[in-house]
Amino acid sequence: MAVAFRGGRGGVGSGQSTGLRSFFSYRIFISALFSFLFLATFSVVLNSSRHQPHQDHTLPSMGNAYMQRTFLALQSDPLKTRLDLIHKQAIDHLTLVNAYAAYARKLKLDASKQLKLFEDLAINFSDLQSKPGLKSAVSDNGNALEEDSFRLLEKEVKDKVKTARMMIVESKESYDTQLKIQKLKDTIFAVQEQLTKAKKNGAVASLISAKSVPKSLHCLAMRLVGERISNPEKYKDAPPDPAAEDPTLYHYAIFSDNVIAVSVVVRSVVMNAEEPWKHVFHVVTDRMNLAAMKVWFKMRPLDRGAHVEIKSVEDFKFLNSSYAPVLRQLESAKLQKFYFENQAENATKDSHNLKFKNPKYLSMLNHLRFYLPEMYPKLNKILFLDDDVVVQKDVTGLWKINLDGKVNGAVETCFGSFHRYGQYLNFSHPLIKENFNPSACAWAFGMNIFDLNAWRREKCTDQYHYWQNLNEDRTLWKLGTLPPGLITFYSKTKSLDKSWHVLGLGYNPGVSMDEIRNAGVIHYNGNMKPWLDIAMNQYKSLWTKYVDNEMEFVQMCNFGL
Repeated sequence: MAVAFRGGRGGVGSGQSTGLRSFFSYRIFISALFSFLFLATFSVVLNSSRHQPHQDHTLPSMGNAYMQRTFLALQSDPLKTRLDLIHKQAIDHLTLVNAYAAYARKLKLDASKQLKLFEDLAINFSDLQSKPGLKSAVSDNGNALEEDSFRLLEKEVKDKVKTARMMIVESKESYDTQLKIQKLKDTIFAVQEQLTKAKKNGAVASLISAKSVPKSLHCLAMRLVGERISNPEKYKDAPPDPAAEDPTLYHYAIFSDNVIAVSVVVRSVVMNAEEPWKHVFHVVTDRMNLAAMKVWFKMRPLDRGAHVEIKSVEDFKFLNSSYAPVLRQLESAKLQKFYFENQAENATKDSHNLKFKNPKYLSMLNHLRFYLPEMYPKLNKILFLDDDVVVQKDVTGLWKINLDGKVNGAVETCFGSFHRYGQYLNFSHPLIKENFNPSACAWAFGMNIFDLNAWRREKCTDQYHYWQNLNEDRTLWKLGTLPPGLITFYSKTKSLDKSWHVLGLGYNPGVSMDEIRNAGVIHYNGNMKPWLDIAMNQYKSLWTKYVDNEMEFVQMCNFGL
């Protein structure tokens, strides 16, 4: 027992010595910091006095005092800029020094507390040694020690030893660098795991939020259909409008099941058109939303003589599974299984392919763009617009652009190595590798001027069918319309000026406002559509200003715009 106590006291003395050395090293560190602060402040004052603008005797002494002050201001501007820079640097370093000083004080306080604990523990062990019972036990005078006293003493010693060991373990964690590094690595790994999981969950939640039908949109469609049922005579179909087949007018194609989105696209074109009576809108929707779409444009007819034609996909009788391979594929059990079997589970496992689970790829509305010449056989040119765009200027200049015999006029989206053919097509497949260049620049769907006569001459629809048939097992590209579009119009696309079509307002918060203001068409491509609660606030007003808020059903359905 005596040997054990002597060893314990020696260990404590060593720890005390280390603590004292740490204490004095912190004092030296604090002194160095405050010395640096004094030198930085002195440097600022010295530079300020050195560069203080003096009276220049070469300035005119006569004349207006205002002119004299102006000359002085012009002379002092460069020095003032340098002075401001020096002052800013000094302030930044002052903040840094204060931060380090606060941290140093905290370290000093922690070290002092730890030192005090070790000192108290050493005193406790010394008190144990000085107890009368212990002295009589270790001495050779032969006095007997009572068993109860001994057990009480033994318990007290064990408690003190346990406390000492705990303090030593805590101190080791404070001073063992390797242990700290390992704990930091473990923390970083755990945080990365949490981040990966949060990203996957966020991707699933974003998809659900973006692709589900908001209550306001569902309400609007139901109100419009209810209006049609209540007043059938009022909403009888009008005779065909001859303007729908007039090739001398400006024609637009919009394919969507979203009533409010289509109304914004059409309204933005009409409000910015110089001659709106020359503009014709071909709106195609599905059977379920046909009545709602017709009632909307009946209740809110277009201003200034613009024309609108509304049809459903079923009105185009040539579109059947025997003619359109994509329609046959959409109806196949294999594709249905790909979409609906264990969709949530697969989505979390492969977040990269999550967007290909988008239900819009199952809608024929998404693929109608490849049949424009057959849908409108009497037209020469047509401007295709997605339902998530806003037109900000008169776009009739697009019809005047010489496409040089090309079929498609579009804005290219590649920069550096991004958005090139290699990102959209499977170049490990020999057919793709032999026919296309992976470095070819991709372009954007959403605002495309199509020369329908060149389309018919080049037989682009046949090309589309050929490649779509080859991709039935999805080995050439994933689902979507851009990859087959890149294939169909490969070497048949004319690059347009980028100011015609600015993209990214549905996912990129960094789109320049100057770029947006100069754009003919802005595109909310991405999940954060402007009619959703998750839309980016800085861009939402560019869309909402074209919403017809005076329409009674928009007010009743509480769009929250």
